[in-house]
Amino acid sequence: MVLLEPDPFLSELHKMYERNKSGTVWITVKRTNMKPRKSKKPDPKAEYVCLIRANDGKRHVSTTVGTTHYAKFSQSLVIIMKGAMADTLKRKDKKKENK
Repeated sequence: MVLLEPDPFLSELHKMYERNKSGTVWITVKRTNMKPRKSKKPDPKAEYVCLIRANDGKRHVSTTVGTTHYAKFSQSLVIIMKGAMADTLKRKDKKKENK
């Protein structure tokens, strides 16, 4: 798994969607403070970050985003996801049945 900065992560995610037009891309978002597992005492000063992981079955990438940058990052993430799903989703027909 490759840990990238947020901007390269978004570009790699876009490439994953391009490679997998008919496939699946999994995205996982998890809140963590990135402390080692062996630590027994919780650090009250530890700031939580979001660990975002994406994989398409072949390639795994991840990034961490702090709370101050999460809003901007999530907007960019949603734009990429909507763009990738726009071609695959079917539109519902709004036909009314006359009885």
